Amino acid sequence: MRSISGYFTRVFEYAVPDPYVFAAGLTIVTAILAFIFAPHHAPSDILGAWYKGVFDILAFALQMILILVTGYALANSRPVARALEWLATQPRTRKGAVSLTFVVSAVACWLNWGFGLVVAGLLSRAIARRMRIDFGWLVAAAYSGFLIWASGLSSSIALAQATPGNKLNIVQQYTGHVLPISATIFTPFNLAPVIGLLVLLPFLFRALEPEDTVTGDVQSAPPPVSSTRVEAAQHTLAARLENAWILNAVLGVAGLGYIAWNWAAAGASLDIDSVIFIFFCLGLLLHWTPIAYVRAIDDAARVTGPLIIQYPLYGGIMGIITSTGLAGVIAQWFDAFATAQTLPFWSYLSSILISLFVPSGGGHWAVQGPFAVPAAVKLHASLPATAMGVAIGEEVANMIQPFWALPVLAIAGVGLRRVMAFTVVSFAVAFVFFGLSLLFLVPH
Repeated sequence: MRSISGYFTRVFEYAVPDPYVFAAGLTIVTAILAFIFAPHHAPSDILGAWYKGVFDILAFALQMILILVTGYALANSRPVARALEWLATQPRTRKGAVSLTFVVSAVACWLNWGFGLVVAGLLSRAIARRMRIDFGWLVAAAYSGFLIWASGLSSSIALAQATPGNKLNIVQQYTGHVLPISATIFTPFNLAPVIGLLVLLPFLFRALEPEDTVTGDVQSAPPPVSSTRVEAAQHTLAARLENAWILNAVLGVAGLGYIAWNWAAAGASLDIDSVIFIFFCLGLLLHWTPIAYVRAIDDAARVTGPLIIQYPLYGGIMGIITSTGLAGVIAQWFDAFATAQTLPFWSYLSSILISLFVPSGGGHWAVQGPFAVPAAVKLHASLPATAMGVAIGEEVANMIQPFWALPVLAIAGVGLRRVMAFTVVSFAVAFVFFGLSLLFLVPH
């Protein structure tokens, strides 16, 4: 196993460029594929779709940056930081540390993907400050917890199919029915591989420990905001206002009160906006004073640089693959081989391929759902398994697509090359686990 990890480390360090270059290269590849295969392949169509996609994703990009910033600030609050620091003291060995990091990250991502990504990066830093450990290996284990986010409670595709009237509820649009999460998330074909990965991957990462340890730069990093005492000259009016805890208390309690009232009236549900708002309100309360929260946000904003430039490029890719019809061509290639029993599996494979170009759960479903659902209806295949096949393919592909690794890499402060040398192994294992599950555990 060390030989395998060493081989991939050498390959990725030699061949894999900065994530921005990866995104730029994918843009060109997508344009070429659209020109060759897409129904609308005129250069003007491709360029127009690219331009439109670059700006269509800006709202989503800001949401992702806010999730990172508010989640980072929340995790750097004194109570959460202390909890993460306590967790970081528990492992006594490097192998124990990497196992703990994966399990904590996976459970957090299953509960909520945004919080899980932030916890993954910050827990990795906390552990690396306490022991000499290969940082790429550790962060790869943390990011591998993201393998099960779309199989969990914040799965955008599963939640959309369970929400009547949701614009992404494509199952309801074609059949008039919704799919409760008991038919998608809480099923043997979804939970069995999740449990299997939770058990196997910690042992796999222990076996992948590299012989040559490459530590991160966390030892010289500034301490979290929560551990730095905020000094204030209390004799000035400005300082008193900046430390007026009542301002944070009113906003935080009012915000969480609205969420509670809304859930009581319409039922509990999480989407991107509610996650950001909850992170924001909790951050206000846990940092307690306005100036402490402002400084936490300022510290968090420093890690968002790579996201600001790369998300628009992925928006352009999504625009090309959606507007030119290229996604439909790719999905139909796979659907041509499908039967009622194998359609969930082929949807899973095509989802992995499309995820390389459209690495967003909701956006991905908007691309593939209109082709996968009619195929399931036509073949009398399982609609829940077909929808989850698309969702699962997206989460598995994340191990070889750096789009969602960007927040973790930014928080942890580690390069993409060394991390992907290990996550490619996570991809291979998860690919087999979920593929076999969709072939043999889906009821017919």
